[in-house]
This record gives sequence, structure tokens and C-alpha cells, in this order.
Amino acid sequence: MDGVGSFGAGRTGTAVDPITFAKQPQTILRVLSWIFSLVVFAAIVNEGYVNLGSERLHCVFNRNGDACNYGVFVGLVGLLACSFFFLLDYKFSSISSVKDRKKAVMLEIGFSGFWTFLYFVSFCFLANQWSRTKIEDLPLNQGADAARAAIAFSFFSIITWAGLTVRAVQKYLLGTDMTLFTTEHMDGAAPTQPYPSNSPGGGPAETTDAYQSPPFTENNTAPTYQVPIY
Repeated sequence: MDGVGSFGAGRTGTAVDPITFAKQPQTILRVLSWIFSLVVFAAIVNEGYVNLGSERLHCVFNRNGDACNYGVFVGLVGLLACSFFFLLDYKFSSISSVKDRKKAVMLEIGFSGFWTFLYFVSFCFLANQWSRTKIEDLPLNQGADAARAAIAFSFFSIITWAGLTVRAVQKYLLGTDMTLFTTEHMDGAAPTQPYPSNSPGGGPAETTDAYQSPPFTENNTAPTYQVPIY
């Protein structure tokens, strides 16, 4: 079968043990990333905007709406991406094609690495805007806990998404090693060599070294003439 054991997965079509799957480091990191993204998203959406005596809501991060929008975007997309890759991890063993597995792993590497960078930007951006926020912009310290939670879990998300990137790279390197072997090598079958014979039965050709002399030999010695005696 094509792609047996490639990219860190078992044989294609094998049943996935839920307990073993839940104990995998990649699954634990995925769940933590999902929780951290949910906290960042929910904290800003629920308490990231305050009303300063008017109908208009202002972002708690130095009244910078871009900071709140960026945090909501990173948290929401990260939340959806974690759900997608979680299902992909669970169904990964059912993918029979090595090429499809390689594409899935490369997609995970690219997205996880890119989202690690975006969470790093989110942490720096939110922390910078929070340090510039004035006390009078937050009456009764409204939204302060949500702002600190968004900053803290943005930092935690950097660690978890970086861990997912490392795990995906390890899976990719394992897959490139496994694809060097063909199906015959994995099944333990030795390659067969054709018989070097032109005989119909395919058996070894028998060679004879018997020497045969030519039927006619040429005598190069000249006959001698004898004088008759009378």
C-alpha cells in the first residue's frame, strides 16, 4: 500500500485509538492553542471596549481600535485553524496518498509558523498600547483584566504555536526519510533478478567447450618422387 507509515502515521485505514491520540504532544499543544485563542478572542470581544459617557465604544488599548481588531482577528482565525488541524490530525491515518500527506504537513508547517509570528506581533502590539493607556481612559479600571488576559495569552500562544511548528517539521523530516523506501522494501521482499538466458525455459544456458577439428585438413608437405628400379 502506498505511503505505509509515512509522515509519522500508521498504516492507512488503521483505527485511531482516541486515548493514544489524546496523549500525543501534538494533540495537547493543539488543545492549549485552541483554549488560548479562545481567551484572547473572548476577552477583547466581551470587555475590550469601554463606554466613556457616550454611545461610542473605545478600545481599552489606548483607544486604538486597530489593536482590538488585530487581537480579535488573530484569536478568531487561530481558534478556527486549531479546530481544522485537530480534525486533520485525527483523520491523517486515513489519507492513503503520500503526496496528500506531504501537502497536509507542509500546510501545517506554513500556517503554524506564520501564526507564531502573528501572535508575537499581537503580544508586542497589545503590550505597547496597554503601556500607553491612561488611567482616565478606564473609569473604575474597566476592561483592565481583559486587556491583561489578552496580552498574557497572546504570549502563551507564541509558545504553543511554536511547539506545533516544531512538531510539524519533525513529522515532515520523518516523512521524507520514509518515502525513500519503496513498498517492496517495506514488505521485506527481495528484488528478483531475471535469468541471463535466451532459452525458452529460462534455465541457465549450458556452454560446451568441446573442440572440433575441421573436416578437411590441408597437407602442406610435398610428395617425394622415387625412381623406379628396372
